[in-house]
Amino acid sequence: MSNYELRAASLPGHGQRMALRLLQLFGWKVRYKPLPGPHGVAIVYPHTSNWDFVVGLLGKWSLGLPFRWLGKESLFRGPWARMMRSWGGVPVERSSSTGATQRLVETMRKADWFWLALAPEGTRSYKPYLRSGFYHLAVTANVPLLIVYLDYPRKELGVVDTIRLTGDPAVDMPAIEAAYRGHLGMHPELAAPIRLAPPRSDDAGKQA
Repeated sequence: MSNYELRAASLPGHGQRMALRLLQLFGWKVRYKPLPGPHGVAIVYPHTSNWDFVVGLLGKWSLGLPFRWLGKESLFRGPWARMMRSWGGVPVERSSSTGATQRLVETMRKADWFWLALAPEGTRSYKPYLRSGFYHLAVTANVPLLIVYLDYPRKELGVVDTIRLTGDPAVDMPAIEAAYRGHLGMHPELAAPIRLAPPRSDDAGKQA
């Protein structure tokens, strides 16, 4: 058994069982396949409702894996800040002009186990593209991209498929789109097309 599997197996089980029961209570099921290694980037799509955060967090707890997740800076201010960090939250570095991608890469490489989850749409409102921070981060770190979907019609949270990015968006984005095909959010009309934003910067904090 690998180091990351041992770490996952050593986590407390009571919270996992409770999170799974809550998901089941609301009719949700989780599809999960063991991760391909101790480091990677997970994208959660589609993101069209505030309930996505609740379902995603319960899903993380039910798996018993210490996923970190990237969230907007406002979540990490005031009385909620400590709790959000204890739940694995990492604030987006929107105020930083350069270097956020490389800092995340270095943090990932120094850790024995580090999977970072983020919503590439960056908002619940409709956008004509995905923010490209996830792509730059996975390519720079040379780690797998985990496809996490929230399928509301089926009430299914999928944590199964992984993709090794080539660094060529013309090749990779169709593969990502195919993996998400048929999985609809709470408000399908708000889901962004699976294509990258026009390039502006290599800063994951601004693009993630």
